[in-house]
Amino acid sequence: MKKQIYIKCSPKTLFSFFTNPEKMVQWIGKNVLMDPTIGGKYRIDINGQDIAIGEFKEIVPYEKVVWTWGWNDSDIMPPGSSTVEFNLIPHDGGTILELHHYNLPVEKFKSNSNGWSHYMNRLQILAEGTDPGIDPWSIKE
Repeated sequence: MKKQIYIKCSPKTLFSFFTNPEKMVQWIGKNVLMDPTIGGKYRIDINGQDIAIGEFKEIVPYEKVVWTWGWNDSDIMPPGSSTVEFNLIPHDGGTILELHHYNLPVEKFKSNSNGWSHYMNRLQILAEGTDPGIDPWSIKE
């Protein structure tokens, strides 16, 4: 799966939203723990039930972040079973954020595609200087 979005901010600004847990939690999840180093782990608690877990595989400051991705307690897509690559491409005074999600199981394609669209839009709002508010997906009914 591949997605792209243009964000009116520098790659340096955008990069910080992938490596700083206090910034990341403003666009995805209700709790984020991470060690943003090669081999470092992360844990994104979306809503107390859906928890993404993986590790950082590649970090190129202001250009690229690659991590493994999977869901806690999932047989279809367990932690580390897929890979997400974020490329930050300078363009026209801003950044094109390009996402590639590799090894995505067919059963998870639609939900993950919808999820990345949702979270990339929230990230765009935040990185462009506006508060996207509380993520409605972080609230379980």
